[in-house]
Amino acid sequence: MASQGTSSGPQQNLSLPLILAFASASIPIQALVLAISVHLPRYFASHVGLELAAVGAAFAMVRLIDIPIDVMLGTAMDRTRTRFGRYRLWLVLGAPVLMAGLWLLLQANNTTSQLGLSGILLFLYIGYSMMYLSHLAWGGVLGPSYEQRSRVFGAIIGLGVVGAVIVLGIPIVMNEMGHTDGEGVRAMVWFIIAAIPVTTLLVLLTTREKITPETGKAFRPVDYLTLLKRGNVLRLLAADLCVTLGPGWMAALYLFYFKDSRGFDTTAANLLLMIYIAAGFVGAPFAAWLANKIGKHRALMVTTTIYSLGLVLIPFLPKGNFLIFAPGMFVVGAMAAGFGVMIRALTGDIADEIRLDTGREWMGLMYALTIGTTKIASGLSALTFVLLAYIGYQAKAGAVNTPQAIQSLELVYIVGPIVFVMIAGACFIGYKLTPERHAEIRRRLDERDALTEGGASALESLTGDTELVTASRPS
Repeated sequence: MASQGTSSGPQQNLSLPLILAFASASIPIQALVLAISVHLPRYFASHVGLELAAVGAAFAMVRLIDIPIDVMLGTAMDRTRTRFGRYRLWLVLGAPVLMAGLWLLLQANNTTSQLGLSGILLFLYIGYSMMYLSHLAWGGVLGPSYEQRSRVFGAIIGLGVVGAVIVLGIPIVMNEMGHTDGEGVRAMVWFIIAAIPVTTLLVLLTTREKITPETGKAFRPVDYLTLLKRGNVLRLLAADLCVTLGPGWMAALYLFYFKDSRGFDTTAANLLLMIYIAAGFVGAPFAAWLANKIGKHRALMVTTTIYSLGLVLIPFLPKGNFLIFAPGMFVVGAMAAGFGVMIRALTGDIADEIRLDTGREWMGLMYALTIGTTKIASGLSALTFVLLAYIGYQAKAGAVNTPQAIQSLELVYIVGPIVFVMIAGACFIGYKLTPERHAEIRRRLDERDALTEGGASALESLTGDTELVTASRPS
């Protein structure tokens, strides 16, 4: 059990129970991500009674505002240093903000204005960013070695899948019990509200935080622009954009494709989607294992290649055959979960490289940047509907599409994700931050951290003044 941060020495190997306890915070976080992307917009328009255009505008407006907020939060987290911890503090602060935002969301009704809904969503997103960013950044420093970081993020993505599957199942169970779709969504939100304090407390009681000492010069805002001049940062952001855009593109067209082209009804298509998502519980730890065998960048290339080959096979499977499609959806879904593991783990490695060069912690800002590219990719995925209209596909219920329109839908559904995902893998061709190179970086960081902490301890023993010691450390 641990209740405060520590900054002494390299961390020991992390046990599986400790990793799982820490990763549990991703259950409500990823449950919320799925609820926001799939259920909440429809809930506001269909069950609360708000205008569809107002709902869409509110979500789009908040997304645009939220990206720079993430950067500011990441910067603030990296500069935080307290006895309670650095990222631990922000996780604790973010939990009640997110819970309050979810509660406010449940209070919205048909008299809520677009501005009012935007305010609720902005408050919700700030709490979400505080929790999600701090959890990712803490995970980056929790397992500092190359192998440990893969295990930590494999668990985070894997348990996040559990949260997503639970949220998918709640409306189904509620409908079977005779409740409306709207009541099912509200039950989903209450589950997330209840899970936040439980998992946050579990993380706090089981996990210590190593606060990395800083030896660099005082912070200057312009210094952050130098990140975008670093080759590995640009590789990472480009890969994250493409690896999110590919599956997001597919998700936006999923129901249209599986119903009109593959011959499934809505129930069967949703069950296949659940298999795709649930496969991440296997795919995430598999990706972590593979990364520790062949390297994270190579593991990303392997998973993107298998994912693309799986999509190539889909048009050749017999239409409407659930038993044949299910294994294929499982494999593709498992590989997609691996993308998240690799990107998050690679982010931590690159942040270590930058800290060695600059003497300052960049973990929070690095994860803020990748979350930003993820959000941009999610927004770009919506352009698929514009493309559908351009090719002449009719998306309205009851519309009859020509064979040419359906053939165009098939090409758009398959080609787009394959192109983007393969570009993501190609971004790491020639990547030189290998396991061996990262081990050297960690060795040098640990040596420097030990010298910095040793000097601070010696100063404290000579002066007996902890405030002087704190003030002597670079900000």
